[in-house]
Amino acid sequence: MKRKKTVRTAAAAVLTVILLMISLFPFYYMVVQSILPWDRIDKELIPTGFTLRSYEYLMGTGGAGKSYIWLRALWNSLAVSLPTAVISVVCGLLIGYAVTKLSRFNGKKFIMDSLLFQMFFPTIILLVPKFMISKGMSNSYPGMILPLSVSTWAIFMYINYFRTLPDAVFEAAKIDGAGPLVIIRKIAFPTTKSITTIVFLSIFMGRWSELMWDMLISPKVEMQTLNVLISTQFKPMGNYPGPMYAASVILTLPIIVLFLCFSKYFKEGISFMLK
Repeated sequence: MKRKKTVRTAAAAVLTVILLMISLFPFYYMVVQSILPWDRIDKELIPTGFTLRSYEYLMGTGGAGKSYIWLRALWNSLAVSLPTAVISVVCGLLIGYAVTKLSRFNGKKFIMDSLLFQMFFPTIILLVPKFMISKGMSNSYPGMILPLSVSTWAIFMYINYFRTLPDAVFEAAKIDGAGPLVIIRKIAFPTTKSITTIVFLSIFMGRWSELMWDMLISPKVEMQTLNVLISTQFKPMGNYPGPMYAASVILTLPIIVLFLCFSKYFKEGISFMLK
């Protein structure tokens, strides 16, 4: 029996390693191809040469006809992703607290039903109405940020979390004379570190990789995000595959850095979601 258990454990470990290698291989391939000389791209899996030409290409004109357009695209991605994630967190926190902890708040059922109703429909259905409403803000940061700043999923995350917290703590603060904003700032928000982290990272990653909305609302090259610029400047079999791989590496780096910095809270948030 012990031998069978050891064999099963070893088989599970081998299978886990194989699956991990398969999942990581696209990232490895992307990084390797971004540092290969252009005449060896898509021909080698183990690099026999090293060059930063693909990254230098992005730092200059970069094929878009204007200098530093890729750096501008990277800035655009950060400039829209960070505010979108922050606003989503603030809205989710405030609405989640109001729905669960404000005893005299009217319209709770209507808000919950409205949120649940929205989650039945794919987001692409609202793409055209959002564009028609926001087209006056085309090629601007507000047009890229505001229509995507309220996340139904974030609101439900906070609602479910606040429901697990005892009301006695909040009631005691009310008795001491604390107002709703003070309670949120000093009691509610500090207890939501893990949920706030996972909501922030999830919204940030979703906004960072957004394509359809940015292509609609910001057609000007100067306002395009890195994700859009990759899809418009390079073709799958184009003449510049190296810079395409390099741009993809740059697109991935902020997500990796954020995950490594906040992995503790991210894991705690995942554990709460699985409860």
